[in-house]
Amino acid sequence: MVKVILNGCSGKMGSVISNLAETKFPNVEIVAGIDNNTKAQRPYPIFAKPEDCNVSYDVLLDFSRADALKSLVEFSKKTKKPLILCSTGYTAEDLKFIEESSKEIPLFRSANMSIGINLVNNLLKKVAPVLYENFDIELVERHHNQKVDAPSGTALLLAHTIQDSLKEETKLLYGREGIAKREKNEICVNTVRGGGIIGDHEVIFAGDGEVIEINHKAISRDVFAIGALKACEYMADKTKAGKYSMDDVLQLNF
Repeated sequence: MVKVILNGCSGKMGSVISNLAETKFPNVEIVAGIDNNTKAQRPYPIFAKPEDCNVSYDVLLDFSRADALKSLVEFSKKTKKPLILCSTGYTAEDLKFIEESSKEIPLFRSANMSIGINLVNNLLKKVAPVLYENFDIELVERHHNQKVDAPSGTALLLAHTIQDSLKEETKLLYGREGIAKREKNEICVNTVRGGGIIGDHEVIFAGDGEVIEINHKAISRDVFAIGALKACEYMADKTKAGKYSMDDVLQLNF
């Protein structure tokens, strides 16, 4: 049995993860939660801070906000247990801190936990270099009106994957305004916020005579929860410090 502490247990994703762990993952048990809201109805104790949590566990799973990062890392260092980061909105300084922390603990990070997005991300590594010369590349991401970070972590993941796959030097833009023609080396990430959109990501390769679109639409938060719980199963026995991702869980390398 994989014992999990869930940070952000009282939020929307915390609720979904708790339900799926109980109904579809018989080998996973959430033994405690961490959240500012300690009054949520959950079948396990909820603590306000990581340092208050005195429950034995195998994996710490974070699905909250970027500002929880340092306290979670310090707790994981103290307990010498794997940490799974599923939050987005990290700053450049945060990402550097994550990189350094992975030298001390088994640290898993993914900007998106869905199997589909991770397949798309790997597909882009092959597609973008073939199409770049004759196609302009644009991205559009759409999320609900309560999402606090923009562009989404997933959009940045896809954009950076495209950039890294190209021999040519490119620059990322975030939205467009003003009067100017598009430059060839631009990759623009466009953001939409509205309603209850769970998460849509579209990569557009626009040529003179044809347009290729690669789309992913999340129609249920279950897809993120399933990925997170699979990551918990994968990371439970990891003792060696290092960086891990959904590519490792899904054994993607194409």
